[in-house]
Amino acid sequence: MVEPPTLFSRIIEGEIPASFVAKGEDWVAFLDINPRRQGHTLVVPHQQGQRLTDLTSSQLSSLMMGVVEVQNRLGQYFNTTDFSIVVHDGPDAGQEIPHVHIHVIPRTPQDGGRSILSMWPNVSAPGSKEPDFAALSKLAAELSGDE
Repeated sequence: MVEPPTLFSRIIEGEIPASFVAKGEDWVAFLDINPRRQGHTLVVPHQQGQRLTDLTSSQLSSLMMGVVEVQNRLGQYFNTTDFSIVVHDGPDAGQEIPHVHIHVIPRTPQDGGRSILSMWPNVSAPGSKEPDFAALSKLAAELSGDE
């Protein structure tokens, strides 16, 4: 079954206008219409797929090269080398458009942005308690198949 074109596919096809920052052979980058701060850019593969696992290794590599190109352009413009790079990989992770996209947000001192810690405000802050190394080792062994 063929999925209907996503909003991003329609932008890539030129059906919906966008403010493009850069384009590659199989990706595009355009300014987010609801930016968290000025320069907030989305890097989107031409290939429509909801999750990173839907892309080939070549597509993933190209997409990350697009992220770096966007960082260079934004970095020069905003005079920064710091960025928040965010991927919401699926709806439970906060993805609103079912098409892989990477948020590239230039960061500067006191820009009002926060860290990943703000996504889970009820979890203990780093350094506030001793790490549970036994539980971490157990989970790592289970995930790696070394149990």
